[in-house]
Amino acid sequence: MEIPQHFSPVAEGTREAIPRLAGERDTLVAFLDWHRETFALKCAGLGQSALSTKAVPPSGLSLHGILRHLAGVERWWFQQQFAGEDVPLLHYSDDDPNQDFDSLDGDVTEAMALWRSECARSREIVAAASSLEDQGTSLVTGEPFTLRWLLVHQIAEYARHNGHADLLRESLDGTVGH
Repeated sequence: MEIPQHFSPVAEGTREAIPRLAGERDTLVAFLDWHRETFALKCAGLGQSALSTKAVPPSGLSLHGILRHLAGVERWWFQQQFAGEDVPLLHYSDDDPNQDFDSLDGDVTEAMALWRSECARSREIVAAASSLEDQGTSLVTGEPFTLRWLLVHQIAEYARHNGHADLLRESLDGTVGH
């Protein structure tokens, strides 16, 4: 089976190193991108069936579900709440709030491409912000938040899901690390 390029295993050394002597913004962005690529590594080399397998019962998580969830998270936080863009939610409705994790009938290649494009749009929004003090507004509570807070929040979101991805990947094929 030929593996699509964006699912090809990525050598550990190909992730951008996180600079140890950088400003706050560069450090936060580097940590977030490192976690994004870590998640991509957890998905690398697996096909549709493995990525959609809920491999750690009783959890209903799968790598495919997390991938869909992270695409939605990127859009929700960066585009909708921080930048105030009027774009539709991904993989969510009031009638089916868990469709990101539960509805795994979509193609994983398309899901990966969508996630990558959402990450790229998030990077554009961060790059366009004048400072870490720029603010967005929560669509749920109406409270403001800074870009600094958003970047730290996203790092935590990815770190948590990368832990889930570690367990899923090890359960699927024994791969550990990254």
